[in-house]
Order: sequence, then structure tokens, then C-alpha cells
Amino acid sequence: MRPLTASTQTGMRLRLSLPCSLDKVRPVTRGVLDFLAAEELSDTELRACELALVEACNNAVLYSTEEGRLEAIEVEAGCDAFKIELQVNDHTRGMELPENFDLPEHGSESGRGLFIIHSLMDRVRYLNGYGKNSMVMEKFRASVLGEASRIQSDRMEQYSRKIAESEQIINEMAEELSSCYESLSAIFRCGAELGKTNNLEKFSSSLCHDLLQITDADWFVLRIAVESESRLMVFTASDSGLELSPLFVAKREADPSVEISAALTREDVWFDAEKPLSEEDPLAILGENSLGLVHPCFFAETLIGTLAVGKRATGKPLTAAQANVVHTFADFLAIQIVNARLREEHVGNRLISHELQIAKNIQRALLPKALPRFSGFDLAGYCESARQVGGDFYDVLPITPHSFLLIIADVMGKGIPAAMFAAILRSLVRAAPELITQPEALLGRVNRLLFDELSDVEMFITAQLIYVDLEKREIVAASAGHCPVLLASQDLPGVQTLSPDGLPLGILPDTVFTPERATLGKGSRLLLYTDGLTDAQNSGGTFFGQNRLLQWFQENAGTSFNATQLKESLAALLRKFQTNTALYDDQTFLILAEAMELEDESWHKKS
Repeated sequence: MRPLTASTQTGMRLRLSLPCSLDKVRPVTRGVLDFLAAEELSDTELRACELALVEACNNAVLYSTEEGRLEAIEVEAGCDAFKIELQVNDHTRGMELPENFDLPEHGSESGRGLFIIHSLMDRVRYLNGYGKNSMVMEKFRASVLGEASRIQSDRMEQYSRKIAESEQIINEMAEELSSCYESLSAIFRCGAELGKTNNLEKFSSSLCHDLLQITDADWFVLRIAVESESRLMVFTASDSGLELSPLFVAKREADPSVEISAALTREDVWFDAEKPLSEEDPLAILGENSLGLVHPCFFAETLIGTLAVGKRATGKPLTAAQANVVHTFADFLAIQIVNARLREEHVGNRLISHELQIAKNIQRALLPKALPRFSGFDLAGYCESARQVGGDFYDVLPITPHSFLLIIADVMGKGIPAAMFAAILRSLVRAAPELITQPEALLGRVNRLLFDELSDVEMFITAQLIYVDLEKREIVAASAGHCPVLLASQDLPGVQTLSPDGLPLGILPDTVFTPERATLGKGSRLLLYTDGLTDAQNSGGTFFGQNRLLQWFQENAGTSFNATQLKESLAALLRKFQTNTALYDDQTFLILAEAMELEDESWHKKS
């Protein structure tokens, strides 16, 4: 940072040079604030200038071209009796400012910085140049221009309203996720009854009637495919006396049946006032101008059936959240229908093998398809299922660009019940965004909600939640009887283990979970894992053990490996240890690693 001040006819100006790096933005911003503070600006004016300048500098760094990253970003500040002027000269490809600076939709980062800048400053200009562009931000002095202060106040009030609207959206999402828990609970209850009676038709009818209550729908028709998928027969319907003829699955261009259309296209088919059911459609008998959808049920590439759910014309159309609940119920019904067919076709080990494969698919579906990246840090996850599938899973919930929640859990038990409880746990954690920065409180809530169901089937869950704040460089850990977290950093010797107090979920209804905090040092590495690692055995019956894991972590945490390389190293060690030995339990771990350049790669050897 090279400061340069100059006196002009209209006041003082400061020029600073900012290296193209996010971690240099704060020092430059502080330099500008020190300069402006000497001009007797108010705290409100200083705060607005700070936020606007940080957003402008961040954008200049993030969107620099490859050549531009080699050049410094110029930051200028000027102040006189009437206004404050901030200027950031970048090396990006340039842009055109939008006519309206609206708050981006929930979950979108694009446009957020421009919205904040426009809300805080009185005038914003962007000048495109060859190889270098300039963003000029002006703010009128409140001590001179009372009207400018009033405008700024109005804009801040508008911004506050937008924030309140965003919070409302988050609350609505939490309510939708809570309905997901209600859905999964209904599935589990009906599934338990199915296990007692093996009456699939009664089970399907009960589950679909629960679906009507959850979605506020009025009727349903569940058909199943028979005779090599050539016909769709009614299996159960909301009106037990309803008589509907079989449908023949054939590729016809203008088939009047929305159920056949859904089966052929493999996509939902919606019907409402704009796209009404045809008079020739069998479902038309259930009500003129009905509102609803037909969801095709597939298992792998096999058509299992269709589920039609509708409301009368006087009702409200199904929402996207309600449609997702229909998908959940329909897909679970498809699994149960497949299971019933397998019970008729196979016995013994074949049946068990297929059920475990279903549970394995559910378990795999819980894992994130891609892990998010954060500035200076990356993540890598690993989950290897045993033949006896359990309920291991991990998840990462981003909160802000610099904070997130790490989750790892292990459900005691095997097969579909364990996989389903893992799914319920995942939904409950996501349904409480207000507690996401308090992992101990979040575990307490989840334990209270799951206690009755877990106790009824004599199961429990171990779990570990880690809240990570990269700006403060600290973590908060909470554990429900789970394995310790391993933490190492370049500037601290040895390996730190975090093992907060807390019983597994489902043991006691009012368990108190104690948080444990730790600081992320330079070059931090964090390892979360399930006991499938330490309990792994080789052909001689020797356990992999905690000491062997600690030794690997200490030897590798000090290298320049990223998270993916660390994952591959640990996975290779486990495979080598278990050569010619089958897995007895799932092996799951999650690694957080900070990018670093080692000055001395032997730091870990000195510990």
C-alpha cells in the first residue's frame, strides 16, 4: 500500500495502491477511513464510505482479468466542504451500470455489491476505459446538504425494508422445511405399519391420505405399471368406490390422458384452468377444472406408476413446496412397490441385497453433489458405504461468503430405517436457519424433535456440528456423542482435538450440548470423521485406531496439500490398511483446508 496525498483547490485527495488480493482490501480501506476521519466526517458518513469502498474493491479484485491480476488497483479519496468522493480504478473487462439497482433475489450474490453501493452513496458512475475502468462514488456532506441526508435516510430505510423481506423469505423457507419433517415422519409411521402387515395397498392408501392433508389437496389416484410396463392399473384412490379403466402405455401424439403423458415424457404434467383436463381424460370424472399434477414414478429406468394429486377448482393451485412433497411421497411409494415385487421374486440374500442397495442410494442422495468453495479455503468429503449400509452422511450449509456450517452424522442401525433417519436429521438441521450459528442449540432442538421416534425403535444418532467463521478465524463445535474433531495449523504445534460434551441424539429428551471454541491459525486443517475410520480392521483383526489417524493427520496437515489431496491421501491409507478385508461399517470424513505456501515444510515434525 503506497499512500500519496495531494492538496487541490477543492480539498485534500489521497491515492493508494491496492494489490489485486482480497486480503489487502481491509488495510487499504482503513487507510482511507483514517484520511477521511481527519476531515471531521460523522460516524454515519464514515461507515457508509467504508461499506461502499469495500464492496467496490472486492468487485475490482474478483472480476480482474488474468493480466489485470498482475497490476495494482488504484484507490483514490477526496473530501471538501460539500462532498466525499471515492474512486476505484480496476483492471476488469468493464461493465454497464443498470438503470435500477434492485435487491437481488434470495440466494443470488450477483448485483448485491452494486445494490449496497447505490444505497449508501448519493451518486455512482462507472467509466469504461481501455485496460482500466473507474468507479466513482460520491456522497454529499450531511452537515451542508440536509436534503442529501434525507435522501440517504430514505434509501437506508428502503434497504432495511428489503432486508426485512429477505428475512420473511427465510422464515417461509424454514416453514417449508418443517413441513418436510412432517412428511418424513408420516412416511416413517406408515412404513412401520407396512413392516407389521405387509399390506401394500392399505399402506399406500394411508400414506396418500396423509399426503392430501399436508398439501391441502382433495383427491388422489395412484396407478402402478403391470405387464412389462404396458398398462397402468389403479392401485388405490381417495374415493374407494371410484372405477377407472386401465390405461395402455403407448407412444401416441395426442393421448387425452395426462397420466399417460407423464409416463411417456417422464416429467410432471400440470393441469389447471389454463391447461384443463380433457373431457376424455379419465381424471375428469373427479372434478371439472381441477387443479393439480401427475408425477411419474420411476426406479432407475423402470416405470413403476403414476401419482395424480388434485384440488377442486375453488382451491388454490399447488405450490412448488407442495409439489416437492408430492415427489417425496411418490418416490417413496415407488421404492415400496419395488420392494414388494422383489419380495415376490426373490428370497433370502437377494432380497436383503436389493434393500441395502436402496438404502445406499438414499444415503448417497443425502451427500452434496458439489461442495462450496470459500476464499482461501476448500472442502473435500468422502463416504464409502459398507455392505451393511448405515446412515452416515455429511453436509455443508453456506451462511455468508465467509461463514458456513459443517455437519457429519452416523445413524445407529442398518438399511432403510437408518437412511430415512439420516434424511430426517438433514431436513431438521436445514429447517432451523436461525440457530445455524449456534450448533449446541441446534443439536438440542433436533434431539427434542427426534427423541420420540428414535426411542420407539431403540435407535440413536451421533452427530457433529461445526460453525466456521473465516473472517473471525474461529470455529464453534458441538457434539452429540460423536468422534473428536482434529484441528492443526501452521503456527501452532501438534494436533488439537475438540470433543464437546453431549449425549447421542435419542438417548435423553432434554440433553444439554456444550459448545467448544477454537481459533483457526495460519494454514488450518480441520478433520471431521465417523467411527468407521478408527474401528476399521485389517485381515489380522487389528484396528486402524485413533493413534494411527492422529499420526496421519499430523504428518499431512503441514504439507501444502489442498483438501482434495488430503482426502485422497487418507482414503489411500485406509484402502492399504484394509487390503482384502470387507468393510464392516461406513467410512465417512470431511476435510477443510486453507491454501498456504510453506516457508518450512518441517513445522509439523517439530511438534
